[in-house]
Amino acid sequence: MFDTFFGLPMHPLIVHATEVVVPTAALVLLIAAVWPRFRRWAKLLPLGLTLAALVLVPLSTESGEALEHRIGESSLIDTHADLAEGLLPWVIAMVVVAAVLLLWNLRKTPNTGASKWVAVVLMVAALGASTGTIVQAIVIGHSGATAVWSGDMGTPTN
Repeated sequence: MFDTFFGLPMHPLIVHATEVVVPTAALVLLIAAVWPRFRRWAKLLPLGLTLAALVLVPLSTESGEALEHRIGESSLIDTHADLAEGLLPWVIAMVVVAAVLLLWNLRKTPNTGASKWVAVVLMVAALGASTGTIVQAIVIGHSGATAVWSGDMGTPTN
């Protein structure tokens, strides 16, 4: 199902969307967590972007597996696939933080001590989830590019 689109492998098409949306979602989430004015302006944007990332990551994985079956296996592709499996937990963490951030922003009480602690916890959670996601995405992208440009992609199977 996720093999080709008009004769082109779907994986590069989906992955490029993923490699734009995932880091964008991470940065928007982080900015929303640390900047209240942006958070009020953005409203559903952090949650929407993280949910889009949550949809794109499994699509990227499925299309990558279809491409791997088409071209054959190699050690570089196996490494890339193993690294790619580690992205989904980070993106799930971002979705959870974005949802809690949105709920907290909607129900927040004015400047109480508890409110400040919740803000700090959400900032730290957003920093952790966003940083982990971006680092994982970079490592995955680099390993994929290495596999493509190394000439060790295997022989296509038809």
